[in-house]
Amino acid sequence: MKSIDIFKPLKGKTAIISGSSSGIGAAIALELAIRGANIVINYPYPQFKEEAQNTLTSILRETNGIEGIIVEADIGTIDGPKNLIEQTVSKFGKIHILVNNAALAINKPLRDHNLKDWDILVNLNGRGTFLLTQNALPHLANPSRIVNICSASSRGSPPLQSIYAGTKGMVDSFTKVWAKELPKEYGCTVNSVSPGPTKTKGFEAAGEEAMMVLQPTIDKTPVAARMGNPAEIAYAVASLADDKACWINGVHLHVNGGLYIE
Repeated sequence: MKSIDIFKPLKGKTAIISGSSSGIGAAIALELAIRGANIVINYPYPQFKEEAQNTLTSILRETNGIEGIIVEADIGTIDGPKNLIEQTVSKFGKIHILVNNAALAINKPLRDHNLKDWDILVNLNGRGTFLLTQNALPHLANPSRIVNICSASSRGSPPLQSIYAGTKGMVDSFTKVWAKELPKEYGCTVNSVSPGPTKTKGFEAAGEEAMMVLQPTIDKTPVAARMGNPAEIAYAVASLADDKACWINGVHLHVNGGLYIE
């Protein structure tokens, strides 16, 4: 019988977390590392290299016995996903956990959206998730886990998010299709985690006016009138990544304090 370290159930596994130099992605990387996984921190542009390195250094300081690398790869480009997979495989060999986290939001009325907005969001949120997963398939360990970071916007249909909500709807659909298509051939499960408003630098950068618009929604959150914390999202992702989650497949897990309930 295989011995499992109950304190580090992901020991020896390798996890890629796209878009993980800060925010929810960094929190996911930390939680997976705490559970024993080797981690790949991904950032899109050279100006984020220091941030990514600081994130990795902090994670390695808080954990013991894990390895990690940082990889520059813009998931919104054609070659970025492939580069991220290749550098991961070169270092670690196999991929046990793939977290499709990299994404952007541009909030505007429909009348103000343009094709530049469309290309940015569709290429990163939609195509990037598609290509990163596609390139990972030949290198997935058996068993393995794919966790897509979706959004309450994909089903909650908020105003000002025509394109963003649409791209997260793509990710929602990817999850359901892949959960039926991939497990038998690749030995993986495919699930999604759907955060609501979460306290990150991205939300803070939106400014006071945006927060004033969002506050009435936050106030309606049943568990507490607050935004979520990245660590709370990370806990859900790590739970789905566990070997014991082998019978959970095709789930869209809402992690938003009950703000959106189906």
